Amino acid sequence: MTTLDMTPGAQIPRTDAGPQTAGTQAISSVAYRDITLEEGAGKLAGTTAKKGRFALFAPNFGEAWSKALISRTLGGDRKPLVPSFGLDTRQIVEHCLAAEEIRTTRDRQLSTVSVVTGLLCLPGTLVWLGAFQLRAWLRRDNPKNAAAYGAVVLALVVGLAALLAIKPPAGGILGLYLRVVLLAPVIGWFLARRIVERTAADLRARWLSLAEGNAVAATVPMAVPRDDLDKKAADLRAKLGRLDSEQETNVQHYAGPKGILGAGRRWGEWKLIDTLRPAEGQIDFRQFHPWDLVRKISGHLKSLGISEVANSGMPGVRVKQWVVLEVGESADEISRPGNADMDGDHMRDFAVQAIADKQTFAGGPRHYLATQFITHDGKLVLTFTVTVVLLANTLNITVAGYALGPIDGFFGDKPKDKEKSVAKTFRFWEERTVKLRLIDNDEVVRQAVRAPFYRMPGLLSWLGGGLGLPEPFGFRHTWAGQPWGTRTMADNALNASHPVLAAVHTATLEFLAEHDLDTERAFKGRAAGLKAEAQGNRPFKVDQYDA
Repeated sequence: MTTLDMTPGAQIPRTDAGPQTAGTQAISSVAYRDITLEEGAGKLAGTTAKKGRFALFAPNFGEAWSKALISRTLGGDRKPLVPSFGLDTRQIVEHCLAAEEIRTTRDRQLSTVSVVTGLLCLPGTLVWLGAFQLRAWLRRDNPKNAAAYGAVVLALVVGLAALLAIKPPAGGILGLYLRVVLLAPVIGWFLARRIVERTAADLRARWLSLAEGNAVAATVPMAVPRDDLDKKAADLRAKLGRLDSEQETNVQHYAGPKGILGAGRRWGEWKLIDTLRPAEGQIDFRQFHPWDLVRKISGHLKSLGISEVANSGMPGVRVKQWVVLEVGESADEISRPGNADMDGDHMRDFAVQAIADKQTFAGGPRHYLATQFITHDGKLVLTFTVTVVLLANTLNITVAGYALGPIDGFFGDKPKDKEKSVAKTFRFWEERTVKLRLIDNDEVVRQAVRAPFYRMPGLLSWLGGGLGLPEPFGFRHTWAGQPWGTRTMADNALNASHPVLAAVHTATLEFLAEHDLDTERAFKGRAAGLKAEAQGNRPFKVDQYDA
């Protein structure tokens, strides 16, 4: 009995995938942001703020984000990354390195100021730091009265400084030292403030330009070897190069209801199933392997960019041969085979063909023929997969549609001026909004305290905390939504399915005819039903089986 089952189921953009700069620039802007760690982690799903020992050493979100991404993507013996289609991951990491270099330059200058005005007058510095740490504790434990308590604490320190400057308890050199011991840190604070404000303005300008979609170069001089002996720079350049190659891996992972990591959930599925019979007048048909049919279908899918009607070809068609491994929905890491079948992160062609021809009923990795379109300036990633299965003389061809929509709106946020509402001078019952300085006293102290530890990131993280990233980590899949909330994106997903299905169907009929297989009674006679069913497709959650 024959059956037919059909259910709807960069800094330098890559030229084969079409423009994809919008998402890259938006995510890159996070490296330059100066919002608090708690604010950023609370807005971005999957990220966690790791608390440190002392509030004064806490990083802001941009600092924590840059360090976390650099460690995760360039660290030694790191776990594999989930591909981020539609993004230039190398450019994102280079912006993190550029932001780190800007902050490192700032920290070197602050360290000099801290040594001259802070370390040489250590007793006075400790008194001031204790006052600011006390203010931080009061703000955390009693936010309503924190301002009043903090003012009292600072007033006491200022009074002590004035008392020592006017009438020190000792004479001679010690007396002179006591006169300046609490005043020198104030001079250091003034110099540090100028350095911090200058750097903050530079970082905010880069944040704004990237968030608005403008091109901002990520200068990474530490990745350019100065000579043949510069192993550190050569190693960094090699790690950045691996990011590019890893994004082109042909080994993917299916995580249950999450779909293919990096490509999204299935929103539609179409099946063409029938028993193979020799064509009329033929005793038998020519033998073939699934890979032979896959190659035929692949050739037709690659021609989707060509059309006899002007301006109607599908732009940026990418046809790939994937090997898909299964991982649990709650898996916190992925892995790729480490045998002779692999060439780095890429499985060799002969191994891919062997998996395509292998009987997969018993389990194991499976072969997917993937066709991908990246549209809307990289905001929408559409993926259609084709699987060819031969079981008990029955040919089963499945086409599934996956969609990954725009990234979280948090990445598009622009810097805002710091403001505060205060009562009017005369009409005290009314309020007015005043702009505050970009950098306040607490921020100057925080950066000045952190600066001397810039060469010890591990200790700095222990003291101030950091940022935890979601796993398995990819730059996009965790923070991307579905396209169905945007009319044009939904239309693109639905419209793209029709030519893909038509190409698969045409290739299948041609292949069957070439191998002396019946197409009239089996596949060709049901073409009308296939087209009618495809025209009524609607997105739904295939992987949750709730249609």
